[in-house]
Amino acid sequence: MATTPLIAVTLENADAVYRYYAEHQQPRWKSRFAYFYLARTYRPRVGFDGDARGMIAALVRSGVPMVICANHLTDRDQFILAATAWRSTLRPRIGHTRVLAKDELFVDPGQRAKIDMMGGIPVFRAKNHDTRTAVAAGRQMIDICVERAAATGDSIAIFPEGTRNENPAVLLPIASGVGHIGSGIARRTPVALVSIGIAYPDASCRDAEVVIGEPRTIAATDKPAVITRTVRVDLQHAVDLARDRLAGRADHPRSR
Repeated sequence: MATTPLIAVTLENADAVYRYYAEHQQPRWKSRFAYFYLARTYRPRVGFDGDARGMIAALVRSGVPMVICANHLTDRDQFILAATAWRSTLRPRIGHTRVLAKDELFVDPGQRAKIDMMGGIPVFRAKNHDTRTAVAAGRQMIDICVERAAATGDSIAIFPEGTRNENPAVLLPIASGVGHIGSGIARRTPVALVSIGIAYPDASCRDAEVVIGEPRTIAATDKPAVITRTVRVDLQHAVDLARDRLAGRADHPRSR
């Protein structure tokens, strides 16, 4: 459990907020139950590209942290990502994965408790705050992600488009933060990049097609811009595969 008091998640409190999340520990068994419940509720159909299943299982066994990237289509994507973890070789990482989430989700106490339980770390987006202050807070957030991955082996889950995409076929520009997180971790410890593509048959978000791509090792010498471009290519490929699987289903001949 965290040793620092629970405080309001506001940009003005950013220093204290990130001190809190530097120490915060998820209740692992409660997290596992929540992920199980979400898997039962949303029932994503999880597939793997190439040798991804075995490669990810090997990473999990070796304890190598992952930077997990998924496309962002709805406000339920985090639930689908959690359900995917339960229904895949990522399941052992439940309780050891931090998920970046916008700061508004931490305002309501009840909702914050759930997000904290599932490993949330708040992100103060520049479009919603004073740009200079938000950028400074963003650097702190990146440092916390790097420290948690290097010190505790936590994986980091990110929706790198940064906002919901109205066009499910083509990714929005990828925010540079994912490159800085991947680069920072790689300078401290081995780390792999995993892309997860999601395609929904309808607005309920149930029975989504999800494809987990083959993990890619991030080298200690890789620059943030190179990692960001790699995320763009790998994640778009995973999205294309997920949409192809959805289009091939008899019950849903077209993706949304």
